[in-house]
Amino acid sequence: MPSFLTHRARVHDTRLSLHRRHSALRTCLTLFAPYGLRATYHHLTLSAAIPRRLEADPGALVRAVEEVHEARVLWLARAEEYAVQRRAEKRTGRRAVPEPRPWWLRSWWEGSDRAWYDDPSRHPSLRLSDYVRRQNALLDGAELPGCPACGEEEGPLERHSTGHGRVELCGRCAWARNPCPCGRGHRLVPQTPYRWDAIWHRAHMNDDGMPNPHWPADQSPCRDVGHMTVRTSAPKSGFGKRVSAFRKDGSQRSALRVSKYKC
Repeated sequence: MPSFLTHRARVHDTRLSLHRRHSALRTCLTLFAPYGLRATYHHLTLSAAIPRRLEADPGALVRAVEEVHEARVLWLARAEEYAVQRRAEKRTGRRAVPEPRPWWLRSWWEGSDRAWYDDPSRHPSLRLSDYVRRQNALLDGAELPGCPACGEEEGPLERHSTGHGRVELCGRCAWARNPCPCGRGHRLVPQTPYRWDAIWHRAHMNDDGMPNPHWPADQSPCRDVGHMTVRTSAPKSGFGKRVSAFRKDGSQRSALRVSKYKC
């Protein structure tokens, strides 16, 4: 698989189509995404102002990948220091990984304190490099004030029931400041009717790179096809998904259901 730097170069390559450059950005996120792929992508659409139509601002892709690259450089430096430390510990017989584990070694199922795995729109608003610096400092034993993820100190906490207890989340980024007493993982935020394909097609953004004020009321991704607009939505019952085509004047042309079964 090509390296992060290879795909970063493809994002910069203006000879490629915007679709291929956008796909290269996604591949970069599969190799490094501090908030997880979905939440990191959602963060980049806001921080780099990636518009709903990429043609409106192609430079947004470059801004996004450079933010990821800046954070990745910081992570690589700290990860190398940690590797040197672990080799020294192993030579002295300490082979077990000390707790807490470094933040980049924690899998998503170990992130019971991070709500952005449940809802990609709930993540810190920090630049990725600032988030990495903060996590590295906490790993080194620094005592930072406020929320461990975003640094919020005075904001009110969100309280949600887990059925047998309560969790208290940071009101800014939904980090579990006070997890459930049972110690098990729970869904930290109520069920959110988001659709990943809508986030991927930036339905939460406008063409000017500003957030869509109507999100998440309308989460059905639309595609312009010739003189019509095609909208895809999940049916209320049954299998497949409903595809509706609308003329530019707003009248509906046709609607059909596409089966999910493989042929």
